[in-house]
Amino acid sequence: MATKNVNNKPESNQAVGEAVSGVELFLKKHGNLLSTILLIILVIACAIVAVNRWVIKPAQQEARAAAAGAERYFQMSQYEQALNGDGNALGLADIIDQYGKKAGEGVYFEAGVCQLLLKNYSEAINYLKKYNGKDDILKARAKCCIGDAYVGLGDNEAALAAYKAAIKVGSTAFTPAYILKAGLAAEELGDKEAALAFYNDIKVKYPASQQAAEIDKYISRLNAQ
Repeated sequence: MATKNVNNKPESNQAVGEAVSGVELFLKKHGNLLSTILLIILVIACAIVAVNRWVIKPAQQEARAAAAGAERYFQMSQYEQALNGDGNALGLADIIDQYGKKAGEGVYFEAGVCQLLLKNYSEAINYLKKYNGKDDILKARAKCCIGDAYVGLGDNEAALAAYKAAIKVGSTAFTPAYILKAGLAAEELGDKEAALAFYNDIKVKYPASQQAAEIDKYISRLNAQ
């Protein structure tokens, strides 16, 4: 039959007592330093809350209010006024200069699209590369627009890379259009094999898409070469 070690409890109590004493000694020695650190953390936390409430949020509200006119022009497809303003309402370019990201990520996307449709391709790329939204549809669309701008500049290699990036974001209803553009860019670069791979992807993975309805003519044309 096993016997209990009656000495274990005193030893355990002694160990606990030593640990408590060690903590008390540490607090006595470093208590002022810890208090100072905690006070600094509290001050920083309060400052962050105050700045967010009294500085950042009001600035964001002001920026978004200023962008309202430009966004209305954008929705009406009046891209020149959306980008440069109408003499009363600020345009997206001025809003970005004055407020930056405080007006929201969308202003970079909209300004980039305006520049693209106005055929200012380098400016379009600059704006669109600054767009960092979280919505996958707009994220992929921005990358596709970058590809379109590179096509406008005659840089099909950069365009192909941008279209691939758009495809990689994730499958959406617009993905087959991005794949088709990637195939056309590959064709322009003389890469028949890559172009066929893109076209076949549309045929196999997106058979119900608008692009799939006409993809056989692209495949047949390349196979006939």
